[in-house]
Amino acid sequence: MAFDRPWNYFGVKKMNCVLIDACGWAALIDAGLNLDVSMSKVIGKPRYLLLTKVREELISLSKHRKGLLINLLDSRVEIIQAPDGIRHTDGMLLELSKTNGWPVLTVDRRLKERLMNNGGSYIEVTSRNVLRLIQN
Repeated sequence: MAFDRPWNYFGVKKMNCVLIDACGWAALIDAGLNLDVSMSKVIGKPRYLLLTKVREELISLSKHRKGLLINLLDSRVEIIQAPDGIRHTDGMLLELSKTNGWPVLTVDRRLKERLMNNGGSYIEVTSRNVLRLIQN
């Protein structure tokens, strides 16, 4: 179910954290969205969490692509370690989302499908350049 209204409109419980995926961050920057303003319209004021491995992906991507605002991202997030025994970034994000109830900021189609099929949730950047929360 998609929510285009503020997080508290439907009585949705305020989520404490948002996991950031590399493609989700890039899409947010490409859309020219302000992280705090856009996110507050969707779920309030969360803590932003970034896996070490996702940060490494963004650093690698920034070598070929300018304007990812890595310094801004670094100033806003808490760096977290991966769950034990999981090697792929999407698997890490999926596990953390379903275990903790944290949505993932992503535009990755396969990751979004896996999140929906396994009890996770996500926040996507829409074609209208707004954020939208999708949850089971």
